[in-house]
Amino acid sequence: MAMAVTAAGAVEGQRSSKLVAALSRTSATFLFFSVVVVVVGAVATSTRWITTTTTLQASFPTTAAIPAAAAAAAAALHPKTQHPNPSPRFPSRPPRQPPAAYSISCPIPSLRGNTSHAARASKSSQTLSLALSSRSSCRSSQDPPPATTTATADRSSSNSSCPSYFRFIHEDLRPWRAAGGVTRAMLARARATASFRLVVLRGRAFVQRYRPAFQTRDLFTIWGILQLLRRYPGRVPDLDLMFDCVDWPVVRTHLYRGKHAPFMPPLFRYCGDDRTLDIVFPDWSFWGWPEINIKPWDALHKDLKDGNSKIRWFSRKPYAYWKGNAAVATSRQELVKCNVSSMQDWNARIYTQDWFKESKEGYKTSDLGSQCTHRYKIYIEGSAWSISQKYILACDSMTLLVTPKYYDFFSRSLMPLQHYWPVRDDKKCASIQYAVDWGNSHKHLAQRIGKEASDFVQQEVNMDHVYDYMLHLLTEYAKLLKFKPTKPPEAVEVCPESLVCQAEGTEKKFLMESMMKSSHDSGPCDLLPPFSPRELTLLKQRKENSIRQVEMWERRASTTR
Repeated sequence: MAMAVTAAGAVEGQRSSKLVAALSRTSATFLFFSVVVVVVGAVATSTRWITTTTTLQASFPTTAAIPAAAAAAAAALHPKTQHPNPSPRFPSRPPRQPPAAYSISCPIPSLRGNTSHAARASKSSQTLSLALSSRSSCRSSQDPPPATTTATADRSSSNSSCPSYFRFIHEDLRPWRAAGGVTRAMLARARATASFRLVVLRGRAFVQRYRPAFQTRDLFTIWGILQLLRRYPGRVPDLDLMFDCVDWPVVRTHLYRGKHAPFMPPLFRYCGDDRTLDIVFPDWSFWGWPEINIKPWDALHKDLKDGNSKIRWFSRKPYAYWKGNAAVATSRQELVKCNVSSMQDWNARIYTQDWFKESKEGYKTSDLGSQCTHRYKIYIEGSAWSISQKYILACDSMTLLVTPKYYDFFSRSLMPLQHYWPVRDDKKCASIQYAVDWGNSHKHLAQRIGKEASDFVQQEVNMDHVYDYMLHLLTEYAKLLKFKPTKPPEAVEVCPESLVCQAEGTEKKFLMESMMKSSHDSGPCDLLPPFSPRELTLLKQRKENSIRQVEMWERRASTTR
């Protein structure tokens, strides 16, 4: 193993020698290359890091030899496409006659005409309320799964390993595995803040809504799970879970240590942080966000890709761009102060979003595909994590990521100086100014960071992987249940018909656009085994070292101004 790593390092060193010679004329550039080599040398030779794309560090000179122990750790941290010990594959379904293509029929007329104007103007989903209160339009037995098309089969990833961020599924469920599983009492405690309860029995979904979520978050989350049931018919196990649609996590780690572990509530939501145990799940916007006209991810994916091709990176405006709602968080209000003024130019161009005005004008200036016009784009959290992260990363622009507190299901794989440039939260303006100055002085490297992030989002966070992540997470969670799931008396069966037939306008349009048209007979990607403690330590150290390095460059630059 050590010999292989040494050989790879030598080849990479030859490959980068010309680049080093060209850039080593200045001390700052030489420091950049030499330090990054030290930080990532132990992992640069892996055939697969967090992404399957070529990493930024691969272009830097590597050391001629790496200690065998470090090389072994790197190989474990970044498994190859074919992992020697993947999790058992899902069993194939028995042969069957392909049914007719799936379609939606609405035998029950919509109840929209009976709702008041006030109800329609509510900030929560009336579609879900009506679906749960009306006479069920779901069949008494589940429809046969739709036929698997050749095109869908060709996209199968059953012979490949899942992206490395899937390994955090094990980390998110580790507390309940250590506690011996999930009990009914644990689940009941999660109800305190849950938006809804979801029970899956023999491929049918039953929902009990506790409180309305903001806008259509709960509707599109449930819709996504229904599409998972259609994509992988018969493979989603029976399960019982609680889901909270509020942004910030609430299950505090310190409250459930030792003898308190049996009271630990398993609560699903869209994001987590290092002090909580909430189980992270893909957010609703992958199937659309009608209130602000954000399309389902498949369609938006294409828009962002097309937007990237309209303006070459070197022709883009050489500033940092951000547009959003600054009112939701103090940190964003501070960011607005970094905007250009008659007194100061921090290299930032900040635009606040008036959602009321945008909705009246049809979101003409909010099209995400047309916002890839600057070399740098800023990501900053709102009240918690923001769904804007994936849209910003997908833009080919170098992302300036203000120190985050929260993570979603894929962002724990993002690496400083590979997928983004870290920006200090306590000195945003100066940090942004330095990042843009550095990028404009190292254009090819800045462009490469932007491309790494864009490739990661386009290839590793596509809908195939979103569904596979959902399937693996729910399957691993179901294994932990210490009881047999049953239908709660208050729960109502939901299916594509019961939701679509009550929806109107953009809601209905996005539901139909994101609907699975066929099942996926072959299995999902292979889930890799859990991280070892050593691997997690290396991952944390790499991030911290890269961030410290950037902070050191910033301090040096400030003393020479």
